[in-house]
Amino acid sequence: MVVAIIGLAAGAVVLSVPNPKPAVAAEAERFAARLVRAREEAILGNRPVAVEATARGYAFWTFDGAEWTPLADGPFGPETWTEGSTVSPSDTPVRVVFDPSGVADPATLTLARDGRSRRIAVDGAGEVRIDG
Repeated sequence: MVVAIIGLAAGAVVLSVPNPKPAVAAEAERFAARLVRAREEAILGNRPVAVEATARGYAFWTFDGAEWTPLADGPFGPETWTEGSTVSPSDTPVRVVFDPSGVADPATLTLARDGRSRRIAVDGAGEVRIDG
């Protein structure tokens, strides 16, 4: 009886441990949430904010009227994709620039890993959507 209880407890612990490698859907949702936050920063800060995604990860930039500088305050530090993730297009960076009114040039990025993929799209109004 004691062995059975210990086995059940051990099984519960193993099942409750989070996966160190999040699903591609979770990573896409995190990226989309950070895009939304970048749009809000552009509106609230009254300055253009850019997000540049490459095959390795993504980073945030702000424009002060003369030049683009990295934005690393708060949630805007550079991020790398989870190991094994692929991004398309992979040959050129995807750059989304939110202007102070929140609008952006449309852009699309597809994030894939382990046979699953999610498409993150930003439309002309600056709205972010996840498909897939």
